[in-house]
Amino acid sequence: MPWDWDKLQKQKTGGGGNPPQMDDVFNKLKAFKGKFPGFWLIIGAIIILIILSSSFYTIGVNEVGVIQRFGKYIRTTSPGLHLKLPRGIEKLTKVKVRLVYKEEFGLRTIRAGVRTQYARETAYLNESLMLTGDLNVAVVPWIVQYRINDPYKYLFKVRNAIPTLRDLTEATMRLVVGDRSINEVISKRGEIADQAKVLLQKELDEAETGINVITIEMKKTNVPAPVQPSFNEVNQATQEKERMVYQAREEYNKAVPAAKGNAEKTIKSAEGYALDRVNRAKGDAARFLSLYAEYSKAKDVTRRRIYLETLKDLFPRLGSKYIIDSDQKNVLPLLNLGMAKGAER
Repeated sequence: MPWDWDKLQKQKTGGGGNPPQMDDVFNKLKAFKGKFPGFWLIIGAIIILIILSSSFYTIGVNEVGVIQRFGKYIRTTSPGLHLKLPRGIEKLTKVKVRLVYKEEFGLRTIRAGVRTQYARETAYLNESLMLTGDLNVAVVPWIVQYRINDPYKYLFKVRNAIPTLRDLTEATMRLVVGDRSINEVISKRGEIADQAKVLLQKELDEAETGINVITIEMKKTNVPAPVQPSFNEVNQATQEKERMVYQAREEYNKAVPAAKGNAEKTIKSAEGYALDRVNRAKGDAARFLSLYAEYSKAKDVTRRRIYLETLKDLFPRLGSKYIIDSDQKNVLPLLNLGMAKGAER
């Protein structure tokens, strides 16, 4: 089939004729301006409107504005109304410096509220699965809350600040968890969070990310589901062991101090008894020596005084006493007298 060269040229030029020339375009434009005399005025007004709209900008109370001129950082503006060079010369980037952001590891928030709902941890197990210091595997989910305290560093010092934050956070948490036992990871989450916060802030400052960590919140830490039954058995055995140890210590603390107390009591009683006997013996000896000294000075008087003092102590213990004359032969009247005396009482 022979080629139709003329037809092909018509298809290339849009159906026929030669392609439009620049002169034709200018002629059409002049004809258009003739029909509309205010054309350039409209174009100028549009340009001025675009320039003004891109020159004035407003910064919110919780953010700052970062100005770049041809890509180079120029200044940081505070909240309020400001003026800059038009678009294409200066570029505005707003950074929220008072807003608290968060990054989640090992979980994702489905619905926030009083009782926040999280996605299943198994979907993000690669983030939270860690090896502890005693070579056990633990599932450690956590949340990092942070602010942007240096917009310049946040925008220009690090290419991807958020991925860098996530990488440094995960590395720091694995470092802290790797120095703890599985029991510490489960029971001392507050200590781990505080230590991780300090180390993470140090790493972020060295990387010049411009990010300030507010807090690290540790969620429920556990072991993987396949080893959960075995881990529970180990915990029960450990708790039983600790219970028996505490019980034995309790019995020890009851028995040993009681025995020591009894022994101390017996020793003190013996010492008191010995001291009492010694003091009594010394007192008796001193009293005897004093009596003997007086006796040696006046033997008859001292002997009589001792005799009378002895009778004075003995007579009250004898009760009723009847003294009968040796010449008295009949004691019956005395007995009747005693009985009558008892009847009167």
